[in-house]
Amino acid sequence: MGDGGHKPCIQTFAADQFDDKMEDQREAKSSFFNWWYLAIVLAGTSSLFLLCYFEENVGWTEAFALPLGVWIVAIGVFLLGIKRYTKESPKGSCFSIIAQVLVASCRKWNLKQSPRNGISLYYYGDDDDHQIEQTDQLRFLDKAMMMDEHDVSNNTREPWRLCSMRQVEEVKLVLRLIPVKYRVSNPSNNNSRLVGIVILFVVLIYDRIFVPTIRKFTNHPSGITVLQRIGVGLFFSIVTMVVSALVEGKRVAIAKQYNLADDPKSILPMSVWWMLPQYIILGTSDAFTVVGLQELFYDQMPEGLRSLGAAAAVSLFGVGSFMANAIIDIVMAITSGVGDQWLGNNLNKAHLDYYYWLLAGLSALNLCVYLRIANGFVYKKLRSELK
Repeated sequence: MGDGGHKPCIQTFAADQFDDKMEDQREAKSSFFNWWYLAIVLAGTSSLFLLCYFEENVGWTEAFALPLGVWIVAIGVFLLGIKRYTKESPKGSCFSIIAQVLVASCRKWNLKQSPRNGISLYYYGDDDDHQIEQTDQLRFLDKAMMMDEHDVSNNTREPWRLCSMRQVEEVKLVLRLIPVKYRVSNPSNNNSRLVGIVILFVVLIYDRIFVPTIRKFTNHPSGITVLQRIGVGLFFSIVTMVVSALVEGKRVAIAKQYNLADDPKSILPMSVWWMLPQYIILGTSDAFTVVGLQELFYDQMPEGLRSLGAAAAVSLFGVGSFMANAIIDIVMAITSGVGDQWLGNNLNKAHLDYYYWLLAGLSALNLCVYLRIANGFVYKKLRSELK
């Protein structure tokens, strides 16, 4: 309950402190998401070692008291700066707006998209300075902002019958992000803290070397777009599974070579450093994918739904975990009836490498679908940005 309450809000609240009207602030906000994830990984990695040390060598009471003290300091620092923060005032229920657009578009489903009797085609609303540029995707929702004789003759706008262009385009933003979200939640994603150290170095290199270098060629504040960053991360997730499969195949071959296949508890004459490459690649994948996804959901979500977008980005870890468990159950059920189980108790006789190849194939298919979706994705643009 605590994580669900503060994690989505604090990330959005911190990003709101940057002024998008200033170029240096836009670049700084792009770096913020890198440093934000860096801080999370640093905290998780340090706690993995520090708290375990306290539990084993000092005492459990002291181990629980340590994070309590950290939380007290954090809340104190937050309260000290509360008057200096940029705060957005509430703008009403965003879920009501989504419902209104869907209801209004359904009520006017048979309305032709052409001017009638000289009546203006669309209702643009009064907030022209922050008007979102109209897009051609999901055109059936445009009917929600189409005006007929009833709308023109009515002195007041009926929100469940006529919506503004901004409202319609905000709903389109939400719907466009949904397929991106579920393409990123592929089962090869891993939130293991064992790759935390790798992520620390990758994020630093990405923010301090890669982005400034690429920015000179692309003139993009983030170096590359967030969708490109996510795509690179998904590609690395495929490479992770391929390398894992090759290493596991090598391990099984060594077990058979030394006649240790029947002894699952035996120590194989194989260095643990064989596993280092896959952890490096996995950490690189997370550094690209997770940070890119957080920035995408903040930047492209409607202002009133940014906290919800941050929560959706965090929830992907849970979705990926459920998908991985479901795939394991299916693999166990199928392979147990046709021969040796891929995930049996004796890994020396099982086929864990086949399972990794399966994940590599699923990840490759996932990447292909993602590229198709990303290729047709339209980024949000405000009219004030186009002037």
